[in-house]
Amino acid sequence: MSGHSKWSSIKHKKGATDAKRGKIFTKIIKEITVAARMGGGGDPASNPRLRTAIQAAKSENMPKDNIERAIKKGTGELEGVNYEDIIYEGYGPGGTAILIESLTDNKNRAVADIRYILSKSGGNLGENGCVSWMFDKKGYIVIENNEVDEEALMEIAIDAGAEDVREDESNFEIISELQDFESVKTAIDKKSIPYIVAEITMLPKSTVNLEGKEAEQMVRLMENLEDCDDVQKVYTNADIPEEILNSME
Repeated sequence: MSGHSKWSSIKHKKGATDAKRGKIFTKIIKEITVAARMGGGGDPASNPRLRTAIQAAKSENMPKDNIERAIKKGTGELEGVNYEDIIYEGYGPGGTAILIESLTDNKNRAVADIRYILSKSGGNLGENGCVSWMFDKKGYIVIENNEVDEEALMEIAIDAGAEDVREDESNFEIISELQDFESVKTAIDKKSIPYIVAEITMLPKSTVNLEGKEAEQMVRLMENLEDCDDVQKVYTNADIPEEILNSME
C-alpha cells in the first residue's frame, strides 16, 4: 500500500509544469465528457462518475467554462469526439502488475502505443483479467501526517464510513468503499484538513518491492504511460523506494 501512497503523493506535491498541466486538463476533459455521456447525464448530483471528474477538475483549478463545455460535448449539446473506455493489463519490471485506464478515439493507436511503452521498459501487455484480480477499487485519501492528530483523524474518518486508516513514513491513507468515499471526503473537508490526494483508485492487494535498476525502470515506465495521450490513469503494485520517486523530474 505504501508504494501507491508514495507515488500518488509525490506526484501531487511536485505539481505540474505548464506542458504537464495541459495534458492533465485534456485527460480530465475527456473523463468529464465520457462521464456525462455514459454515467447518466450532465447533472453531477445524479451522476457519481461526473461528480468525481468535476472534483478532479476543480482541484486542478480548471476554468468553469472548460468544465461546462466538456459536459455539453458528453450530453450532445455540443459536437464532440466519441471516446472508448478501455482497460489494458500488463506486467512491468520485476513481474509487477500494471492496470491502465484508457479513453481513446482510436483503440488501434492506443494499444500500439501502450504495447511499445511497456516493451521499451522491460514490460509487456497481457490478456484481459491477467492482473485486475490483484487490485480493489476503493476511495482513497492521503493526508500528510503533520497536518492532523492520528486519533482525531481516525475518529473523523471511521465515523464517516471509512474502512481503514493507515500510516506510512509521512502520510495517513484513508481507505473507503466506493459508496462511502464522498461522505468520508465531506467529513474531512468540514474539518478543513488539507489532503494531497482524494480520488477513486485501484489499490493493490499486495505489493512487489523494487530496488535499483528495476525501480528506476518502473518510474520511467509509469511516467511514459501517464504521458501517453490515450492513457487516463495507471496503477501498479510496485513498491518503489522514496528516494527514487523523489528523483523524478
